[in-house]
Amino acid sequence: MRNVNPGREIKKGTRLTIACAGVAAVATLLFLFNPAEFKIFPLCFFYGLTGLRCPGCGTLRALHQLLHGNFWLAFKYNPLTVLLLPSLGYFLFLSVLSSNNEKYARAIFVRPWLIWTLLSAIILFWIIRNTPFYPFN
Repeated sequence: MRNVNPGREIKKGTRLTIACAGVAAVATLLFLFNPAEFKIFPLCFFYGLTGLRCPGCGTLRALHQLLHGNFWLAFKYNPLTVLLLPSLGYFLFLSVLSSNNEKYARAIFVRPWLIWTLLSAIILFWIIRNTPFYPFN
């Protein structure tokens, strides 16, 4: 297969560098500016429309607290984010490995039962966090 744009191909290392720079820039913004105090971050459209919290509500505040080492407060803002971050990091690590080495490409294959379990957990969290009972209120 002939390359249509021979001079425009981005090397694998360059993609990884750009991705890491983007993550570092966002992490720096989150570290320096508390989303609870500064309005530079986007507001939740679902919460603004319905008054109910979506599964992602509180994620920016939780990440800000995690970057400052406040694990309990981060968990209070969004427990789902705090619990899923290690898994996300693992899959990102495998993704980097697979982009640099074909041997790891099959390691990132996610089985359907895992996707359905994750989707069910997100929907269950969405319902539970909007109940008027302690500790969810």
